[in-house]
Amino acid sequence: MYYSLLQFHALSDGGEKVYGPQTSRRASSGQSHISHLVSGHIFSATAFLLVCACTAASAQQAPIGWKDYLGGPESAHYSPLKQIHTGNVNKLDVAWSYLTGDDITYTFSPLVIDNIAYVAAKQGSLVALDATTGKELWSHAFTLPGNAPSRFAGVAGMRGANYWESKDRKDRRVLVSANGYLQALDARTGQLVDSFADHGKLDLKIGLDRATRPLSSRTPGRVFENIIILGSATGEGYLAPPGDIRAFDVVTGKLLWVFHTIPRPGEFGYDSWPKDAYKYMGGVDVWGEITVDPKRGIAYFPVASAKYELYGGDRKGNNLYADCLLALDARTGKHLWHYQTVHHDVWDYDPDSAPQLVTVKHDGKTVDAVALASKNGFLYVFDRLTGKPLWPIEERPVPASDVPGEVTSKTQPFPTVVPPFARQGMTVKDMYEGFMKPEEVPWWRERLSNARTGFYTPPSTTADTINLPSVNGGALFFSTGANAADGTVYVLSKDMPSIIKLVRAGESTTANAGGLIPSRPHNVRPRTGIPTQEQMGRAVYEQNCQFCHGPELKGDRGPALDTVVSRLGIDATRNTITSGRATMPSFSSLPAPALNDLMAFLKQPDLAPLGSAPSATTQAFMRTLGGEPAYPNDVEGPPSRYKTGYGNEPYVITPPWSTITAYDLNTGKIKWQTPYGDVPQAGRSDKLRGNIYPKSGFVTTAGGLVLFAGNDSKLYVLDSTNGKVVFTKDLPNGSQGVPAVYEADGREYVLFTVSGGGTPYPEGAYIPPGGVSNPTTSKGYIAFALPAGENKR
Repeated sequence: MYYSLLQFHALSDGGEKVYGPQTSRRASSGQSHISHLVSGHIFSATAFLLVCACTAASAQQAPIGWKDYLGGPESAHYSPLKQIHTGNVNKLDVAWSYLTGDDITYTFSPLVIDNIAYVAAKQGSLVALDATTGKELWSHAFTLPGNAPSRFAGVAGMRGANYWESKDRKDRRVLVSANGYLQALDARTGQLVDSFADHGKLDLKIGLDRATRPLSSRTPGRVFENIIILGSATGEGYLAPPGDIRAFDVVTGKLLWVFHTIPRPGEFGYDSWPKDAYKYMGGVDVWGEITVDPKRGIAYFPVASAKYELYGGDRKGNNLYADCLLALDARTGKHLWHYQTVHHDVWDYDPDSAPQLVTVKHDGKTVDAVALASKNGFLYVFDRLTGKPLWPIEERPVPASDVPGEVTSKTQPFPTVVPPFARQGMTVKDMYEGFMKPEEVPWWRERLSNARTGFYTPPSTTADTINLPSVNGGALFFSTGANAADGTVYVLSKDMPSIIKLVRAGESTTANAGGLIPSRPHNVRPRTGIPTQEQMGRAVYEQNCQFCHGPELKGDRGPALDTVVSRLGIDATRNTITSGRATMPSFSSLPAPALNDLMAFLKQPDLAPLGSAPSATTQAFMRTLGGEPAYPNDVEGPPSRYKTGYGNEPYVITPPWSTITAYDLNTGKIKWQTPYGDVPQAGRSDKLRGNIYPKSGFVTTAGGLVLFAGNDSKLYVLDSTNGKVVFTKDLPNGSQGVPAVYEADGREYVLFTVSGGGTPYPEGAYIPPGGVSNPTTSKGYIAFALPAGENKR
């Protein structure tokens, strides 16, 4: 039996009919109803927050919260609380619920301080809840300039927030990125802190020389002492701005220091780029997770690739500090050491998961180490202070590129002792037929057989290239954690192959543009890949012109435009659009790339018939690739700005599609590896097969547990010593974000952001016999706890 949103909320509030995004009381009747919903496996493409509770060691002690993103400055996903353990975790029950009041899928990882949980809900608002009951305390709505509404305003797309408090605790702040600004809120009231930056808001472009558009920083950076250190996501296209690392005073918002990720003259690494590359090249940002060693004041950064990430004909050299583990003095930004994991990256194999800090026994000595997992499937381990690898890393020859203008590195670094956590290559022998119709199997077999394969094989213009891991594979955000004391590092990995082929700018490609739908033969669920300029123009037309001129350009409220270019000419048509004519308004604000696309469509509308316009997501993706600025006059550009889609094809490779791996870094060996959840759509199986592209993370505890919930709407608990599943529980929704483990009023809770999990399987795609599609029901937050009395054992 499935419940609507209002029925679900009424039940979860102990029978009260509450129709807003309020919380339920922790009443026994509410517990029983919610428990029924959970055990009944109710689904929805929405957001839930799971809380598992058990007793604290002592109610008199100060409660242990979850004050930082990923659990602490060390980003370990670890809690010292241990009242939930393998002996009682199977007794978890529902404690309380809270509805988000919207249809947004949240990736937000909650914070918990002073018995207050900070979560995302209510159309991207930051919401404070009582962490023991789920009662809403306050909410802060974020608006765009001019108070324009947007379902993606505020923290809707953010991965978390930061917390800071003064030594006397009189000043307590939650800092979160929203709408292009770092915004400081009073943690007790939700009001903007007027003394911070510009009335509580800090423009995220400050400190970046070439940032021309509002910047986002979906990953929240890191607070250390009275400093907040920020990365950014500066864009994916050619000549995007560089992603310099910046630090600000958390009290005033004053810029404290900037580290140039594309070196300036006189700075180390300047000669690894073309001359004056910092003036026009870009990327090399930190869009991933920052870790700080609080005792030493060292910040560790996983630095992203240079842009454009899949072709580097305009950036000859190794391109420091792209694809580096970078260690800086957190107080000054001074360079301490770095290690580049990929030279001259053309695979988008950059790291973005949090570096992990552990203490290990190595060669008879105690060593404080840092470990970095990357999208290429390798785990790199270094002395935390010096950057010296704990085990040798060899430079080995790799294939060269055949793309005009491209000069790839002759070698790449390969760890010699620590084994990879992911598969590093795919051939036709690895093909999975479970999601294919019979007529598709030979088509796929031929495509994979003809593709270029092999680890570190560069993309080509002549044939498909299979990359595994891929642009969206290996270790991404939310993927790493550690038990610092015993030297264990955990890595969540996605086996996501990319099948890509470079084309000249403006051409189309059969490689898809980043979606999770398999490219089908015979026009069955086809992917057009990079849209043509005419198709992009069709989208511009539908958004701006179709209301008056009709879907077929035959005229409606306005004249026909199907032959307008042949009648008026290119220049006259363009002038009419930008200046207006008679009753037609001016479209002078239309960006130049969009205007060019529109003109291409009006010139040859038959090349983009009705229904061929790309989706809004693909349009946004293409806008990051198109309309890039010109190269400086004294810089010779590449033969072409080659581009490709991301070519994600997760459904064509044999499972497991994702795994969690535990390493013992005292020895460099893998302790265990197990699939990360399952895919119900694949049919029944005696073995887990791993989520397809999960966007959630895990937590580990001193109780010997690893807990996670993925996009298959199920809570999993593993024994941290061997990786065996000791408990599962059906959930009403899939999960995104990283759980928070905290103590409140003498009880220990594990708090998940369960937000629908994204789309684990494309709607309408082929599901094999026995596969189960996700039902859709209510949206909300859920809290789990041990039964009364169990919390004191």
